[in-house]
Amino acid sequence: MKRRAVFAAVLAAVLVGGMASAVAAPGPPEAQEYWFDSWHVNGLWGSGADGRGVTIAEIDTGVNASLSGLHGKILSGADFGESGNGHVDRDKDAFGHGTAMASIMVSRPSTLDVTGLAPGARVLPIAIPLVGTTDEQNGDHLNQAIRYAADHDAKIISMSLGGTRKASSGQACYPEEQSAIFYALKKGALVVAAGGNAGKSGSPVEEPGVCLGVVSVGAVDQSEHVADFSSRHPYLTLTAPGVNLPSLSRVPGEVYHGDGTSQATALASAALALVWSKYPKLTASQVLARVLATTDHHSGTPSSSYGYGVINPYRAIKQTVATSTPDPVYANAAPFMARAAVAGVSPTGKPPAAAPHTAPPGTVRVDSPPSRYTSQVVSGLVAAGAGLVLLVVLIFGAVRNRRRRRAAAHAAEAAAYSPPPPPLVDSDGVEWHQL
Repeated sequence: MKRRAVFAAVLAAVLVGGMASAVAAPGPPEAQEYWFDSWHVNGLWGSGADGRGVTIAEIDTGVNASLSGLHGKILSGADFGESGNGHVDRDKDAFGHGTAMASIMVSRPSTLDVTGLAPGARVLPIAIPLVGTTDEQNGDHLNQAIRYAADHDAKIISMSLGGTRKASSGQACYPEEQSAIFYALKKGALVVAAGGNAGKSGSPVEEPGVCLGVVSVGAVDQSEHVADFSSRHPYLTLTAPGVNLPSLSRVPGEVYHGDGTSQATALASAALALVWSKYPKLTASQVLARVLATTDHHSGTPSSSYGYGVINPYRAIKQTVATSTPDPVYANAAPFMARAAVAGVSPTGKPPAAAPHTAPPGTVRVDSPPSRYTSQVVSGLVAAGAGLVLLVVLIFGAVRNRRRRRAAAHAAEAAAYSPPPPPLVDSDGVEWHQL
């Protein structure tokens, strides 16, 4: 999947010429934020539901906090790959994955009118080494990042990332990762993660989305049809708009628009912040129960495509929902949390592991351009036969690389502009098209 750059200077004439037909939704003409209309966002803001009082921890590549649209919205966080407070986006690409997700959540109206859904919320940026970042060689720190978020008063922990694992590993969720998530749940946080962009290639199981207690998010388009790229999972919790979303680049004055469950996860996290700001006395579980009870395409039994339905913060805020309404995500995790507390160890995920494993489960692949991936293999030596020694390489689980969902757009969009400028090809062979 590809993302497309939108440059303010190039589109200035388009903006001026299109004013007469402009609609209420903010954003550039070819990527308007359509959920502002369907969710009556301006009205929600007017009623005080703008995310105020809610801290969203964003575990990603870091955030360029110096952008005008994000000024005053980004707290001092942490950088687990290099020293710093999370205010530097470590993404090698100009897209700036962490900056993009933060803008979807909290940006004030800025370049090409890109506007965050929950401008009253604040983002706690937590940068970790990820595939495609300048510090990707510095190891996996997701567990520490989750615990850091929980210890720094994050009400929502948003992770627009994930990695595939081998179905044969016997584990759904890496034990230390599951333990960190349980820690965050006990601290009263909501943990949200992307469901994956592999809907057209088998929908492999991905963590942390598969971990117990996580709100796993898929993507729908403007008509609330599940996007073809959105991974189908029996553990999917809900879906959110994830097609043709605009976002700020880490480079000042640049905007991208594209598709992905990364974007859907950021938008779902912001929607949860709206609901929580309206009902600040609710617990995390009560907030999620309210949201799941009021989804579009609601189902009492989650489907692999929609989960419990499409998130709709307007309905979640306006409809009457009893505080005793059950939260199935927490209910599924609770017995395992209790078992872990008694045993002094964490369970390995859903379902519980058949056998303990000490290595991260499975191989992570990067399925969106630029397609970078690395792996490490743990080998075992098995002796068998009279006087014969056979070397058998046992692949227990390659080290999990985190990969961000790359925003995508279709190549046909570029054809609408005549003549199109020549594409820019980066070091990974990905073409960027200036609009």
